[in-house]
Amino acid sequence: MGIKVCKFGGTSLADAARFRQVRSIVEADQTRRYVVPSAPGKRHEQDRKVTDLLYLCHAHGRQSIPFDDVFDLIARRYGQIVKELGLGLDLEPHLDQIKTRIAANATPDGPDSAGDPDFNHAGGGAAAAYAASRGEYLNGLIAAELLDCPFVDAAEVIVFRDAGTLDRQGTQQAIDERLGNLKKAVIPGFYGAAADGRICTFSRGGSDITGALVAAGVGAAVYENWTDVSGLLMADPRIVTNPKVIDVLTYRELRELAYMGATVLHEDAIFPVRQFDIPVNIRNTADPASPGTMIVPEVAPITHLGTISGIAGRKDFTVIAVEKALMNSQIGFGRQLLSVFESHRISYEHTPSGIDTMSVVVADAQLEGKRERIVQDIRRICEPDSVKVYPDMALIATVGRGMAYTPGIAAKLFGALSDAQINIRMIDQGSSELNIIVGVEAAHFHKAVRAIYDTFVR
Repeated sequence: MGIKVCKFGGTSLADAARFRQVRSIVEADQTRRYVVPSAPGKRHEQDRKVTDLLYLCHAHGRQSIPFDDVFDLIARRYGQIVKELGLGLDLEPHLDQIKTRIAANATPDGPDSAGDPDFNHAGGGAAAAYAASRGEYLNGLIAAELLDCPFVDAAEVIVFRDAGTLDRQGTQQAIDERLGNLKKAVIPGFYGAAADGRICTFSRGGSDITGALVAAGVGAAVYENWTDVSGLLMADPRIVTNPKVIDVLTYRELRELAYMGATVLHEDAIFPVRQFDIPVNIRNTADPASPGTMIVPEVAPITHLGTISGIAGRKDFTVIAVEKALMNSQIGFGRQLLSVFESHRISYEHTPSGIDTMSVVVADAQLEGKRERIVQDIRRICEPDSVKVYPDMALIATVGRGMAYTPGIAAKLFGALSDAQINIRMIDQGSSELNIIVGVEAAHFHKAVRAIYDTFVR
């Protein structure tokens, strides 16, 4: 059997008991050779994530506010884990160095405010990236000691360019050189380093990306992503009661669901493993016997036509509808319309159109403070007969390989919404025929998702 790379999320490593569970999972399968840990997550609802506390230390330092009490919470958290695990690991030197560096780099006169590039995608500059990354670093030291594995600092193998973007080729080479002779290792998630050693981080949830990069780098047979759910669910459990787990999903389907709001796996983690056709297995640390969801390059032909894989959606969209007589005969009209959004540095979601109409669907966050100017520019550049703005929209994607070439799928979907007395404001189906996206009023979002799920799954 081939190598497995295992990434464990923050809830899987929140305390000593869960660390022991991780050890039992890793030791149960000798092919689980590379482990990628996140920082400790919440132990209970009122708890704080360690990464949030580290960001708070940095923020206090930048405002010259003492952060000793906050850092003590972090130190005690790690001290408790080490003590309860009975490890001989001494974290004090690491904690002292981290506290000193956060204090030195976070002050208004420190290096972070002296022109360092903003390497941290989550915001705050190079010093904030360093502070935030220490949660994974410390958890990596603990995991390596517990599993009796070599510790490999992610700064050695996850390579960023000076502009703060990932260097895929450099990362592949670094992983090959550093891990090539190690039969097993622990590599912290979430961060890497630029050529000059400055720490860079991915966006929140970026340990998924680290795991995928390591899996690609070592040529893993499977990338196991261990979290607090038994796989990907067919719908948001906050909307649908007890949704079913998806057994098998393709990369393409996952991309569609992740884009529309499914958040178990960081969407950027798909690409490193997809390039090398490495399957991803979403597993539950608290229920290791559950097979979870397997995400694969392709699957055998669908035998049950009309089945769906999942439903996902997001609220807070606006539709800008443009109407102009004989639009279809005006060469370049679509380009002119979209150039308005480009000039305002706004990306769009969809562009459903008719003979004399074209609509642009945009996330509200993109339009903030720009909507009126965009409408004015559309009127000036495109000279339409009318421009109408429809706010408070939600988009819902129904995704599935079994939908393609299946007669009546659209009718079944639209019938479900009609029976629930939900008005469809927009319809868009991708050329891949993997999904059908509908736009509804935001107030009907939850009701629409439940109606679709009940019709296709219940």
